Order: sequence, then structure tokens, then C-alpha cells
Amino acid sequence: MIKVSVMCPNSEGSTFDMAYYCSRHMPLIREKLGAALKGSAVDQGIGGPEPGSPAPYLAIGHLLFESVEAFQASFGPHAQAILSDIPNYTNTQPTIQISEVKM
Repeated sequence: MIKVSVMCPNSEGSTFDMAYYCSRHMPLIREKLGAALKGSAVDQGIGGPEPGSPAPYLAIGHLLFESVEAFQASFGPHAQAILSDIPNYTNTQPTIQISEVKM
């Protein structure tokens, strides 16, 4: 199992529309990726490591797939539609990480 994490950094002037992300973008993801998508989650950053410090990320979206190949095969044909939706919910440049789930 692999996890694709899409992390939107929190910096001066960053914006993120959580309502849009949850009600419009994530349903778009589920529709486009279909059965290849095995699960998803959305985290909203609320704080950093020090008391009162800001979260390093405004939000993180997590997508689960059986393999990197399954992710690539499902995402590739829909990349343009998915990526072109980013400006509708954030003015940041998301960072992507693909991880192997161990537990």
C-alpha cells in the first residue's frame, strides 16, 4: 500500500479554502481516480511543534493506492483536470510525497 500526501505549505499570505477542498476537490479526486483510490483523508493544520506556533502546512490530503503503478495509471489520464483545480482552493504550490505505508 502506498500513500500520496499533498501538503499545502503555510507561509505569509497563504490561503486555503477547506470547504471547497472537502466538498468539491476531494469528490473530483474520487470520481477521476475511481476504484484505484483505496482511501483518502484530509488534515487541517492547527499548530506547529512549539506552543502557539503556526502549523507548517495549511492542509494535507492523503490518498491510498495499492501501488505506485496504480496511482500513476489512475492519475495520469486525469492530471490536467485535477491540477487545474488547485487555484480554486489555494494560492500555494503543494508539495507531493509518495510513501510506502508500513503500519
